[in-house]
Parts: sequence; C-alpha cells; structure tokens
Amino acid sequence: MTTPRGKRIMRYTLAALAMVTMPLLVLWLWVAQPRWSTGERSSMTVTPESLHAHVKTLSVDFAPRSYQNRYHLAQCVAYIREHFQAAGATVTVHEYTIDGSTFENVIGTFGPETGRRVIVGAHYDGCDTTPGADDNASGVAGLLALAELLSDDAHRSALRVDLVAYCTEEPPHFGGSDMGSYRHAQWLAEQKVEVAAMICLEMIGYFTDEPESQDYPFAALKLIYPSTGNFIAVVGNTQQRALLTSVKQAMAGATDLPVYSAAIPEMVPGVDFSDHRSYWEFNYPAVMITDMAFYRNKAYHTEADTHDRLDYARMAKVVVGIHEAVRVLTRTAEPAE
Repeated sequence: MTTPRGKRIMRYTLAALAMVTMPLLVLWLWVAQPRWSTGERSSMTVTPESLHAHVKTLSVDFAPRSYQNRYHLAQCVAYIREHFQAAGATVTVHEYTIDGSTFENVIGTFGPETGRRVIVGAHYDGCDTTPGADDNASGVAGLLALAELLSDDAHRSALRVDLVAYCTEEPPHFGGSDMGSYRHAQWLAEQKVEVAAMICLEMIGYFTDEPESQDYPFAALKLIYPSTGNFIAVVGNTQQRALLTSVKQAMAGATDLPVYSAAIPEMVPGVDFSDHRSYWEFNYPAVMITDMAFYRNKAYHTEADTHDRLDYARMAKVVVGIHEAVRVLTRTAEPAE
C-alpha cells in the first residue's frame, strides 16, 4: 500500500517529468514535423552507376571547378546542357557578369512553357582546388538523373519544372548577390514569375552506418534526430514548414531511405548554407535536400572529397524521392499544411 508521503513523491516526480518532457515534445513537433502517413512507393528507378559516372566526370575530369577555372566551368556547362537536351528538356542559359567576367546558369525546362513553376537547383562550381565530389557534383548528378525521370512524365505536369545548375555558389561569392542562384531568383522576381516551390540539392551522396557519425549544430537536436548518418534531410527556415511537410512526406513514401525534416531559425549554422537562401531573399518558398554536409562528411571542402567515398545506391534513392516530391508539387496548387 502506498503511503500519503509516497503518493506525494510520485505526484512531484510525474510533475517534474512533465516539465522536462513537454518542452522536448513541443520542440520535436515544431522542428522535426513528424508524419505517420507517407505516400506510396515509387516505381521509378535510378542506376547508381549512372550517378557515379556523372560525379566522377565532374570531380575528376572537370576539376577543379572554382570560379577561377573558366575552362573547367565551360566543360561543366556543355556537359549539363548535353544531358538536359538528351532528356528532352528545353535548354536555356542564363548569363550574368561579375567584375566583367561572364558566368552561366544552365536551365532545363519540362512541362508547360508559362505559368507557375517548381524549381530544382544545384550548384556545379567547386571550392578552390578540391575535387568537390559530394560538394556538389553529387547535387548536379542528382539533377541530371532527375531530368531523365522527368522526361517520362513532363507532359502530365500541371506546372512547369525548371532544373537549374548554378555557378558561383562557393566562396568568395557565397552569401551575396553574386551567387548564381541569387541572380536567377532576382531575375524571376523582376519578371514577376510565380514560383510554387524551390528545392535545392546540396551534397546528397555521403552516407555512413557508423555509430555516432552524425553531428548537429547544437546538442538539443541529438534528442530528436539520429546519431548515425544514414538518412537524408529536408531543411528550411521556420517559414518553410508547409513546403518541408510536402517534400518530406513525398520522399519518405517513395523509397525505404530514412527521411527527416527540420524547420529551424536561420541563425542556426548550416540552415541557409546553399542556393535555397537566394530564393528566400525574394520571398519564394525554398528548402534544401542534404546529407548534412560538414555535420556528417568530414571531407567537406578538402582534397578528400572524392567520388569513391560516396554511396551511390542510397543516392539513387534520394533522386527517386525528389522526383516523387516534384510529381506531388506539380499536381497541387499549394504545399500541404
């Protein structure tokens, strides 16, 4: 039989537990956006070998790809154009100048010529002299594979889809108005183009099953996200919750690859570390698909970022998931609430 004192201790203990767990529950619900229902498995496939071939070409044959390596950047442009055209895209080049030098964003368009559009983008330039396999040959390879998938269903899309390969994402241009993605987003805003959603592919090829291989910008996130780097993440600021939900739910149902989302304030390091940030500047909804970059891949911005370190089987699942997200977004007027 429990004594009155024992009952009081139990009540105090339960109250203390509630005070600790409730904030964590609220944090989990707000940041991680758990969803217990997902879409159906996708019937689409991407061959890991094709992704590896793209990444190897970009990170070996065309490396280094910094803004100073104009010949290699031109090779990237030609390569991306060729593969967009082979997939049946209408290809255009958006030129812009920085200090008298011309750089190019390559755009492959599927679906209707006009109207609202969904944009999927990845930067093809690299950091300094690094091979840049994960950062960001992996994102460009994903873009090229996505083009092949879209070639089969572009005529069924209710919205236009633009695949955009950007230049000048890396330093010294990162974070400013000379990013290729900024110039593209700025042009869209000037033309009053409606953008339903923008999805940025930023490092999508590095996965590991090693315990404690996943880091985070602050310790509290370790309570709600895995400690093993075997998942793909959908990341945005707190204004992107609706789009995050739509993309995460579509990707999670498409394959068996674990998918997590995070709606986090921009002050947290890493949340705005790619081309999606440029679209936020013009009030366009945008999120980033990422393997968590330097929070997982310790070869980030080093000479060790080579093609042989990437997991192309899981990367193929990422692309299938992105295709499903695009398919959903181009058939709905607004992201799910």
